[in-house]
Amino acid sequence: MPTLLKIFGLRFFFYSAEHEPVHIHVENADGMAKFDIQDGNVSLTSNDGLKPKDLKLAESIVEENKTIFEHEWIKYFGKEK
Repeated sequence: MPTLLKIFGLRFFFYSAEHEPVHIHVENADGMAKFDIQDGNVSLTSNDGLKPKDLKLAESIVEENKTIFEHEWIKYFGKEK
């Protein structure tokens, strides 16, 4: 389960047996959310317990790092989208 970033109590990661589309899981002590990254766009696909302020922070961090996260996904799985 590769961790890509830990910041402000949030951990950004993907599972080692993931599926497309490119997406990032985010978790903290309260819960977990998932964001898809497709065609340069970030969209929330699920939230299980993250508070609204943490969700907003997580989304802005994914948006800011989407190119890096997508690159790491492709590097790990060895394929282009």
